[in-house]
This record gives sequence, structure tokens and C-alpha cells, in this order.
Amino acid sequence: MANDYERARLKMVDEQLVARGIKDPRVLSAMGRVPRHLFIEEALRDRAYGDHALPIGERQTISQPYMVALMTEALELKGSERVLEIGTGSGYQTAVLAELAARIYSIERIAGLADKARWVLASLGYRNVAVKIFDGTYGWKDQSPFDAILVTAGSPEVPPPLLEQLKEGGRMLIPVGDRTTQVLKKVTKTPAGVEQSSLTGCVFVPLIGGHGWVAENA
Repeated sequence: MANDYERARLKMVDEQLVARGIKDPRVLSAMGRVPRHLFIEEALRDRAYGDHALPIGERQTISQPYMVALMTEALELKGSERVLEIGTGSGYQTAVLAELAARIYSIERIAGLADKARWVLASLGYRNVAVKIFDGTYGWKDQSPFDAILVTAGSPEVPPPLLEQLKEGGRMLIPVGDRTTQVLKKVTKTPAGVEQSSLTGCVFVPLIGGHGWVAENA
């Protein structure tokens, strides 16, 4: 079975990532190593390497592999960075980042997801990850500034605390739009100010918090 998952993972890299223009060899290698199937429920594992997002409970999802690769590649990680991730979710994107940077600080507002992600990440041997249960729209101030920030939920705007915690020269990837559809933005902090570019349309779960959306059941 392990070999079946490995074959499916390598096929995913070739057909979903390389074929769509993902070029960074470090990103492709990381995506070929991280066992995506271990971050989802056992009943869904036969779909783990398909070209789609999957539910992980609590009305949250594990992102489509291509989107994980696209966002990760756009961060331009070299290996020495301190990265802030907003929205731990299953922990899969966290693991990919942990393969590529020195230290990952990940925030998840839903305790059950955070606890499960911590367990999976620890069981796989990731020692360069810290997971905190908190409102991610406020960032992780006492560990800032960060070389890169990755937001894995759709926000109505770029949360000001995250921009403040981004190091000069740092990159942030964040979906910005309404609750149902967004545009993936790359935000770069330069000496001359903040630069933004649009990468692609996307659909993420809403970013809930003080600088995001209000929870629908609030």
C-alpha cells in the first residue's frame, strides 16, 4: 500500500504540478516527499492525490495540491526563513513549508484541527514547527518579523497586523475577495512600500477573525 501511495504522489507531481508550470525543484521535491494521505481521514485516502480539495472536518478543507504548490513556490523559500502560516488546517501545507524553511509558526483557530495537526506533524518527525490556537488575523507578534507569511483562507483584505509582522523584503501570499471566491495576491514589502500582484482566481474557506470575516454562527 505504501508503494501505491508513493506512485500516486509522484504521478501527482508530474501531472498536476510540473504539467501546470510549477518549476521550483525544491517545491516539487517536497511535494513528492510529504505523505498527503496521512493528513486526511482514512476513508478518503484513496483520493488523497487527486486534483481537488478534500474535507477535513469542521467545515474546513485540505487544499488542492496544485494550489499548495503554487502558493509555496511564490514564497520563494531558500531554506533559512522563518515562516508564519495562518490556517494550519490538516497540517499538510505546514509540512510542505517545514521541508523548505528553517522554522514554521502556524496558527489555527479550531482546537480540534490544531491538536490533530500537531500529532501528525510530530509523528512524521517535523521538529521545526510550532502550532498555536489563536485568531490568526492578529498574527504571532512575539515571534515576528517573518520572512514569509502564507494565509490559507480567504480574507476581505490584507490584515494590517500581518503586514506589520512581515519583514522588509518579505513575501505574503493571501487569497483576497468575498466569502466564496477570491484572487490569490502576492504582497511584497519593499523599502519603497508595499507591492501587490494578482496570481490567480481561487476558492478558499473564509478567514474568520478580528481582521477577517465574522463567523456565520456568531
